[in-house]
Amino acid sequence: MRANRWFTPWLLVLPALVWLVGFSLWPSINTVRLSFTNASPLGGVSQWVGLANFRTLLADPQVWEALLNSVIYMAICLPLLTVLPLLIAVLVQQKLPGIAFFRTAYYTPVIASAVVVGLIWTWILDDRGVINEIVKALGGAGIPFLTDRWLLLISAISLTVWKGLGYYMIIFLAALGNVGKDLHEAAALDGAGAVRRFWSVTMPGVRGTMTLVGILVCVSALRVFSELYILTNGTGGPGGQDNSLVMLIQQYARGFTGNLGYASALSLLLFVVTLIPMLALARMNSKADK
Repeated sequence: MRANRWFTPWLLVLPALVWLVGFSLWPSINTVRLSFTNASPLGGVSQWVGLANFRTLLADPQVWEALLNSVIYMAICLPLLTVLPLLIAVLVQQKLPGIAFFRTAYYTPVIASAVVVGLIWTWILDDRGVINEIVKALGGAGIPFLTDRWLLLISAISLTVWKGLGYYMIIFLAALGNVGKDLHEAAALDGAGAVRRFWSVTMPGVRGTMTLVGILVCVSALRVFSELYILTNGTGGPGGQDNSLVMLIQQYARGFTGNLGYASALSLLLFVVTLIPMLALARMNSKADK
């Protein structure tokens, strides 16, 4: 009788399999297909255009500008969101009076809505916001946080770092729990100070976690949308100079006149750009393990 129940395991995984195929695998395949067409959001008859979307993409200055913004975003977020959360995790791991308050304080931005956080930062950084009102009250000129291309990009990066610190801190706290205390005690007996123990014991113990966090940060930074969208009110900054690749995809895909084919080609570009740092970090970690 049991031999006839070979399908039982398949029944158990069927819901997850249907979800995976319907909401992950098929959309991915369909995106590749659409990238070779001139499909529109309203459907209708789409024509096969071959590599035309990719040729247009390579010649589009907006794409290269958005790609530059995304790469800069990743290049700044990667070290900050890999090192700072680790340092904070080491600090809040200490058994000190009131340390639970600081753990909660660092994690609170993570559970806050991205929209709410973005609106608060907009209120703070606006030309008539809190910071500029204080600067003007002190006799200084206003700081164009949201109207200067580079200041706007730095403001969005600061928002991403501030909101992500607590999330990655929790990951590092879990990893630090697996670093043997006996190793720290042995290093302390050998005369190693706190900094030396951090480099020689803590860092090697969480190297794999640092790689994981690095990959998560790269993916998140290259796919940034909410921060830039809210701070720029959906415009992409002055002249659209602060668009990210995801914002550009959204702009081309939306509306009655959207071009899903071109947006799909941009999505494939984003996939390739995201894959490169992920493979590089994984490769570096595998070499370090040898």
